[in-house]
Amino acid sequence: MKARTIILGIIVLLLVAGGAAFFYISNLRSTASDYNPQINPADFSTKITNKYFALPVGKKMTYEAGADRIEIEILRETRVIEGVETVIYLDKEFQNGQLVEETRDYLAQHKNGDVWYFGEDVDNYKDGKLQSHSGSFIHGQDGAKAGIWMKAEQRVGDTYRQEYYLGHAEDMRDTIATGQTVTTKMGTFTDCVQVDDWTPLELNSREHKYYCPQVSSLVLTEEASGKRSELTNIDLP
Repeated sequence: MKARTIILGIIVLLLVAGGAAFFYISNLRSTASDYNPQINPADFSTKITNKYFALPVGKKMTYEAGADRIEIEILRETRVIEGVETVIYLDKEFQNGQLVEETRDYLAQHKNGDVWYFGEDVDNYKDGKLQSHSGSFIHGQDGAKAGIWMKAEQRVGDTYRQEYYLGHAEDMRDTIATGQTVTTKMGTFTDCVQVDDWTPLELNSREHKYYCPQVSSLVLTEEASGKRSELTNIDLP
């Protein structure tokens, strides 16, 4: 009888926890329809100088996690989206030396220093062949809306949308800690900000990311699976 009571108690706790999670996500999705950022093109610039995320043309970064590699380059060309001129952040992901994803992210800096994310064009590959454009979104198209990639002022407890395209791109970001020290193969970085990226579209999607002012870039990503991706090279123009 005691064992049965314990098992029933565990089931109730799981149901309560699951219900709470469902309520939280449902509430988040319901408030998403109220999300309507006001975009004034005159407030934005392609000169991205954010302390934690500066993007001068020609900047290149390489990240490695075992046999996986990500190469990023800030292109000279730009793209205008709903009147806003944006920087193109070219992101190529390789697994075992083979390209699996190529993304063009479109970014611009608001006059208050926040870096905004206006969309992405995604090419997904398998065995060297283009498979889909899953994950793509462009602000102003089919109900998609821009979000904030990196805030200028880092306040612990802040939560904000990085993008919004219902059912396709709903990434969120939480500011977890400031003044962090991060050690990687490249060295030790100080005064870093830790943010957690996640999406209600995927369970266990939370990633811990550390952006550091010494390089004004992402330095380390820790995934829920334990995978660790580190900045291994950076070239500045």
